[in-house]
Amino acid sequence: MEAVVFMGLPASGKSSFYKERFFSTHVRINLDLLKTRHRELLLLEACLQTKQRFVIDNTNPTRADRSRYIKAAKTARLDVVGYYFQSVIEECLKRNEIRSETERVHDVAVLSIATKLELPSFDEGFDQLFYVQIKSGEFVIEEWNEEI
Repeated sequence: MEAVVFMGLPASGKSSFYKERFFSTHVRINLDLLKTRHRELLLLEACLQTKQRFVIDNTNPTRADRSRYIKAAKTARLDVVGYYFQSVIEECLKRNEIRSETERVHDVAVLSIATKLELPSFDEGFDQLFYVQIKSGEFVIEEWNEEI
């Protein structure tokens, strides 16, 4: 059983990656969709209680942001897998620009999260970590290397 935590800028490909890789196997927990932390917590608790695989599809830029999900998953004895979306700010801004109006975020949100973004580490409680990049329109996944 696993919990997956995404980390990355808005428009870095997180939701598209979820749809491509996890749609058929994991519940998507996304604050943009659920709108409130209360709803997010209810869905998270339901997944934990029923041992349902899930993906936290939020930006999760800081250790503190990620810790609530990691602690909950570890308490439920789930493996925690992290995917860090490596991206260039300018590319995220371009992808954000072509999003539908309801999915688009203000450029300042992308820039603000970029200033907070902290690289994840195994000492946060991750069992596995991966880098994700978009190259030539495809997702490329690489094993985590804390020495980079």
